[in-house]
Amino acid sequence: MYSHLSTYRVRYADVDQMGYMYYGNYSRLYEIGRVEALRALGVSYKEMEESGVWMPVYENHSKYIKPAVYDDLLQIDCRLETLPNTRIIFTSEIKNEAGVLIHVGKTTLVFLNGETKRVMPCPDMIIEKLLPYFAC
Repeated sequence: MYSHLSTYRVRYADVDQMGYMYYGNYSRLYEIGRVEALRALGVSYKEMEESGVWMPVYENHSKYIKPAVYDDLLQIDCRLETLPNTRIIFTSEIKNEAGVLIHVGKTTLVFLNGETKRVMPCPDMIIEKLLPYFAC
């Protein structure tokens, strides 16, 4: 399993009238988590797209446990629990500053050939970077 931690401070623009982080912003936190998890591996979304590999979101599941509030420093734990094939599945847990679990989710992306718009296998360079985390 591969895991990476990122942080995010809830901004005033992130909260709704009740003072809670607006529900749509959790998907943005998932994106921050997965982009930074891949970057920590040495994989750049930008470079992948420039090479013709796209990663559109196929599914996104969210479970709200407790609200995030203005100025909370959130910890985003983004994990890959299985090696990718044509799909890559990121599992996320978001905790507040007190370490309380406030949100869980799973996002599935597919690897797409940018030219043909067809699903393709995960690029070998990603598999190579992930293999050490999945060795028995």
